[in-house]
Amino acid sequence: MEIVDFVLLSVFFFVIALLYSSVGFGGGSSYLALLTLVLVNFYTIRSTALICNLTVVTGSCILYYKKGHLSLRKFLPFIIASIPFAFLGAMFKLTQDVFFIILGCSLIVSALALAYQTLKANFKAEPKHYASWVSYALGGSIGFLSGLVGIGGGIFLAPLLNHLKWDKPVVIAALASFFIWVNSISGLGGLMVSNTLSLFWPHIIGLIIAVCLGGQLGVRISLGKLSAKAIRLITAILVFLVGIRVVWVNGLQLNF
Repeated sequence: MEIVDFVLLSVFFFVIALLYSSVGFGGGSSYLALLTLVLVNFYTIRSTALICNLTVVTGSCILYYKKGHLSLRKFLPFIIASIPFAFLGAMFKLTQDVFFIILGCSLIVSALALAYQTLKANFKAEPKHYASWVSYALGGSIGFLSGLVGIGGGIFLAPLLNHLKWDKPVVIAALASFFIWVNSISGLGGLMVSNTLSLFWPHIIGLIIAVCLGGQLGVRISLGKLSAKAIRLITAILVFLVGIRVVWVNGLQLNF
């Protein structure tokens, strides 16, 4: 890869990490989409995206914990269910076409859900209480999908929990970060067991630095109590466009 292309890619990764971390995400979905432009091996694409995801949310989890928003007792059902299913999903050796179709469709649905949640949801409404099995079911199903497509899953979980009014937005953002952290580790484990872990070496070092800086800035914007509505909408638009491109170019390859 040319140095100019790598610098440009690193800048994009920095911006993505900043935007996504401000709402509790790691940015894995957009890392995947960008990497498809420069890499051929989609095992390398999945591995790189998961490692960058893990880098961003590790810092976010630490800050959320220090601020008292990360409750292990509340989050445990999601985590217990998601770990084995994320591991199982990552072990599936999908064909490249199927992988990108699943990824693209997942991103489109997630973007629409995030936009709807941002525009319509009443963030001041009192949180609702749900049976514990709901948390286990959501954690397991989203964990499997996350492992399958190579992202942490927060971008699927957070819009759904906000729509359900599961808790305050900042608590859901903290859960999304922790959920992504756990699933990224589990997903990487699945890749190693299936011998499909492939590193974008040595470029991944620069990408890790870029997402670490962007993630730290983004989560501080969120914890500074600045309005995240515009960032959520930008994120939704970005994910939607990325999803459309992934399906169109890498998956369906429709010709009109």
